Amino acid sequence: MIDPSSVTHSVQLAVAPVFFLTAVAGMISAVAGRLARIIDRARVMEDRVRASTDEEFIQRGLMELNYLRKRGRIANWSIGLLTLCGFLIGLTIVFLFIGQAWVAEQGHHVAVFSFLAGVVSFIAALACFMWETVLATDLLNFNVLEMDRKMRH
Repeated sequence: MIDPSSVTHSVQLAVAPVFFLTAVAGMISAVAGRLARIIDRARVMEDRVRASTDEEFIQRGLMELNYLRKRGRIANWSIGLLTLCGFLIGLTIVFLFIGQAWVAEQGHHVAVFSFLAGVVSFIAALACFMWETVLATDLLNFNVLEMDRKMRH
């Protein structure tokens, strides 16, 4: 028979990982939003490149499309790592509950491993997110902005 106090303690142990799941869900939403914008921009650029006859614009457009493809892949990796993180944190909650409810020491060891693996996955996803945001500004040509400012003065 399961002791009600151990169930209560199990639920208390599982609360911290649940908050982590909330952060993971927020990150997935943010990265998915960026991915949607990347896809939208790529569609616009593909249409413009196909319609253009200006060779310089076509080359710049193709370069931007390559950047967008790379950013999209990195965003996909980030989402995949965040999803893996969510899965591992979910396992952590299950094993904490099982380990506490049935006083199984094995459950706690697996919970520690799955939690740490989830944290590593989250850190890797954050690194991908950072890489993608750096690439997003890499394509900007600040010289054009500087020329525009000089022409106005």
